[in-house]
Formats: sequence, C-alpha cells, structure tokens
Amino acid sequence: MDMTLEVIPLPVTDIDRSRDFYRDKVGFHVDIDQEVMPGMRIVQLTPPGSGCSIALGDAIWDMTRGETKPAPGSYQGLQLCVADIEAARAQLVARGLEISEPVRYAPDDGATFMYFTDPDGNGWSVQEYRRRAEEPLHKLLAQLKSQQPG
Repeated sequence: MDMTLEVIPLPVTDIDRSRDFYRDKVGFHVDIDQEVMPGMRIVQLTPPGSGCSIALGDAIWDMTRGETKPAPGSYQGLQLCVADIEAARAQLVARGLEISEPVRYAPDDGATFMYFTDPDGNGWSVQEYRRRAEEPLHKLLAQLKSQQPG
C-alpha cells in the first residue's frame, strides 16, 4: 500500500498574515481558503512543484489526538528542495523574503542550504539538490513504482 505525506498542519497565530506570507513572499499556491465545517477555517498552501502542502487553521488542532497543541513558531527544520539555490534565492529575495545567504557545508550535491522563518518563527531550510533539475521527484517516484512487482 502506498502512503504519501501530503499535508503538514503548521501552528500560526494569524491565519491571514501567514497565508499572505507563504503566498506572497515564499510563492506557495493557495489551494483552499474556506470554512470547511462550522467554526473550522482551513488555508492549505502548496509549494510550486510539491506533492506536500501546509495547512493553517484556527481549529485544526482540535481534531488531533495530542495531549498538547504545538505553539506557533515551534516547528523547526521544515525543508524545501530546489535544483538551483542561487536562482531560488534571487526569486525569494525579489518577493521580499528575508532569507540567509546559501551555506555550502560540503561540495556534494545536497549539502548547500539557506534559511528563513515565517512571521511566527517557524523555521525553514531550503536545500539545493541539483539532481532534481534532471530527475524531478515525481518522475523518479513514477519510475520506481513501475519497477515494483504486482
């Protein structure tokens, strides 16, 4: 059975401010912005080319089983991948995002990162994975699936 990670709820204090940040500064697409049931508004945003979205909601944590609700700004280490980190940085800076300079930890593909935080302090990294220019993840997954028996 396939399992896909498609939505990550993200704790924020202000849904509209966060929606605008992720849409306007980071370039995510707004998939949903509506009251999905009485008293529960969901805003779902997807990075360009991604199969996984983030979900912002005022009552989303009421539906989870955890003992505590995560605090806005408590998520760290969320990661986006790009094929060209310099081009991505230029695009993000042009959108008004405050983002670090790329840091190359090693010469290997996948070892260069840059960092930003959202208005609540949730921390993101952007990883350069040059291999994705020739081998997009969706094509690789389709190829792997076609090689599986049955």
